[in-house]
Amino acid sequence: MVHRYKQFHNVINITLDYLLLNLSLIVVYNYFNHTLISWVNNQSYLPIVLVFNLLWLLSSNITSLYNNVSDIDLKVYRNVAKTYLLYLGLICFILLAMSGTKTHFISKEYLFYSMSLFGIFLGIWKIGFFAIRKSDKVLMNNSRNAIIVGASRAGNELYNQFNNKVLKGYNLLGFFDDEPSRVSPKHLYLGNTSLCMDYVLKNNVEEIFCALPYSEHKTIERLMSDSDKNLIRFKIVPEYHEYFKNTSYLQNLGNIPILTVRAEPLENIVNRIVKRAFDIMFSLGVIIFLFTWLFPIIAILIKLGSKGPVFFKQKRSGRDNHSFTCYKFRSMRKDNKTEHVQATKGDARVTKLGAFMRKTSIDELPQFFNVLIGNMSIVGPRPHMLSHTEQYSQLIDQFMVRHFMKPGITGWAQINGLRGETKTTEAMLERVEADVWYLENWTFLLDLRIIALTFWKSATGDKNAY
Repeated sequence: MVHRYKQFHNVINITLDYLLLNLSLIVVYNYFNHTLISWVNNQSYLPIVLVFNLLWLLSSNITSLYNNVSDIDLKVYRNVAKTYLLYLGLICFILLAMSGTKTHFISKEYLFYSMSLFGIFLGIWKIGFFAIRKSDKVLMNNSRNAIIVGASRAGNELYNQFNNKVLKGYNLLGFFDDEPSRVSPKHLYLGNTSLCMDYVLKNNVEEIFCALPYSEHKTIERLMSDSDKNLIRFKIVPEYHEYFKNTSYLQNLGNIPILTVRAEPLENIVNRIVKRAFDIMFSLGVIIFLFTWLFPIIAILIKLGSKGPVFFKQKRSGRDNHSFTCYKFRSMRKDNKTEHVQATKGDARVTKLGAFMRKTSIDELPQFFNVLIGNMSIVGPRPHMLSHTEQYSQLIDQFMVRHFMKPGITGWAQINGLRGETKTTEAMLERVEADVWYLENWTFLLDLRIIALTFWKSATGDKNAY
């Protein structure tokens, strides 16, 4: 029930951004080649155009550019600038990686002028869009008159959402309730429920939000019927809404509506196939192109550094809380505490090589075999020791929710600095909240974003990696 034009704003922004990007590429190409149509038939040019478009898709997803396009504060401008700079960085990285291949037509001049033109177009378009958004006279910002029927807990919390401007595009006129004392903003009390429809028809009310308890189902049915007859949109606020802290999912079993506590995109079989296929291809690529030559070097260095096996194996909690054997390169000296006690900052058990591997996450490389086997994913909640699962499941309500999906080598919590030792229950709670957010908001592009940021943090170092 947020701003009803949000999806429209998203479509407009995405469409115009891509049109301006491709217009910039075409205009500059035509300028340098003194032609208007030959770029269409240039088989070498079209793949580059596709890559440029895909890089903008990746950049905008990493920065969540299109998540809040309906907002009109400075954060949106900063996010546009951040996305554009990231986009330029990715283009430069790709061109460096492709050095030596047939890219002679991508000159420095072409790149400079096309990206500069795109930056100018993008800046003018975004400033114009947000200027229009600030105007109360345009269609996108018009408000619908609305009322709330029922000053229950749900009704008053809905009022707070209107009052805090969370629900945009509405002009709340007031409450109807059979008990005036339940309406805390007294000036908004409009009368009892029997007077509701008369008021609605006389004051051009377009939407009714009904927050009456189910015990008043006869009143609800009457209001719903009268609304339908008079072309008034009628919306019901469930009295048990407090159980749903996040976006809920509605489905029908026969003619009975069922509300699921949380959305789980990976319950969709197609999404699971996409994620699993990517896991297999990515892990095979790492094993074949990286692990095969790096493993002998790491193995020798581990053996030279301290006594013990090359691999560290430990039972961890997996999907549906089934335990599995998790593999890592051994980064600690072997003792009785290694398998049961978390590593701490300055831990004497960590070898010199181990400290480097943990800092750069090289010690996690063997977990790509876990991914290939199928008991882990590239991206997901980090698997915990069995003792931690038992301990924190008693202290944190949503701790076990993270086990609805496969654990991952990296995750949303890790790229947000929530990795390493958990000294307090509060620290673990933050990690769990991040994991549950990922579970409820999974997309394939989000996985790509997390992987890209993981590489970045591995290259720059993470203060919590020790």
